Amino acid sequence: MDIRRIAVIGGGVMGRGIAYTAALSGYHVTLQDVSQDALEKAEQYIAAELNASVGKGYIQSDQRNVALENLAYTDDLQNAVKEADFVIEAVLELMELKTEIFKQLGLFAPHHAILATNTSTMSPTEIAASTTRPEKCVAMHFFNPVHKMKLVEIVRGLDTSDQTVEITRRVAAAMGKESVEIHEFPGFVTSRMNCLIGNEAMNMLMEGVASVADIDKALKLGLNHPMGPLELADLVGLDTRLRNMEYLYKQLGEKYRPSPILVKYVKAGRLGKKTGRGFYEYTK
Repeated sequence: MDIRRIAVIGGGVMGRGIAYTAALSGYHVTLQDVSQDALEKAEQYIAAELNASVGKGYIQSDQRNVALENLAYTDDLQNAVKEADFVIEAVLELMELKTEIFKQLGLFAPHHAILATNTSTMSPTEIAASTTRPEKCVAMHFFNPVHKMKLVEIVRGLDTSDQTVEITRRVAAAMGKESVEIHEFPGFVTSRMNCLIGNEAMNMLMEGVASVADIDKALKLGLNHPMGPLELADLVGLDTRLRNMEYLYKQLGEKYRPSPILVKYVKAGRLGKKTGRGFYEYTK
């Protein structure tokens, strides 16, 4: 099946990053969000990223112009997916929200369309069960920032067909990504490992083992991680990390119990880079 049109559902950090990357890769992309403010911010972000890429010589001005022409924005879900060949849902990591969206996608998207969820932990089988086409449903876990990170985890649900996996692999490759195929289990590969490392770093901070900067420095220089675990948690968003930890704790048990300092920071509104303060403080 030839994929030409992609709909991205959710205009937050991940959704706008996926839309940007897909449009720059030559796909016609419609980005949908229920919030006009989110759509406006996404449009501004994508335009700024494209202009910055031109300025740094990463892309040519004609590539930027084509990408901008390839993008459309709407708050209407049915309108966003009515002609889509491939749909990527990228909303909050809340199972009830994802299943409700997939129920609507099953009604509104063309019958041939592949329905992918961008989730780092949640069950594509459970999400797919809300549609009448579970064989065309798959998890497609992108990483932040989408346009820089090379990996996509492709996660099979119980009924995901081989054809769906192969089409998803081709779409990922067209977007410049390497992919790995995962058989569904909570947290897949990367999130299970990453959440454990990050949670232990938070516990060490709480215990006074070392400072934020020194914990991150130790893992970057001692274990060759490109980014420290606390810096990464700030980038992901501490509220997002807490939701992931709570889900894994429920599914996999005690070793994924969220660190108390993570819970405290989220309650205080210290959500990381997006709010200007998390384990680090950020300025514009």
